[in-house]
Amino acid sequence: MTKLKLGPIEDDKPVKVTLELPATLHRDLVAYAEILGRGTGLVPIDPVRLIAPMLTRFIATDRGFAKARRAKL
Repeated sequence: MTKLKLGPIEDDKPVKVTLELPATLHRDLVAYAEILGRGTGLVPIDPVRLIAPMLTRFIATDRGFAKARRAKL
């Protein structure tokens, strides 16, 4: 089993955001969704659903952001 930074994607009420992604990033998201599906035993999910959890994880693990946020409060 491949160890990925993301686990199963939670079903949460989304907020609509429109953005353009480079084709290479989209291909990577498709591949990631396929690998995540195999690793969790689920069918591959829509790659768009990976963006929010990836951003959430990125922000949660960014020490510089956490430090700046604490300093601002």
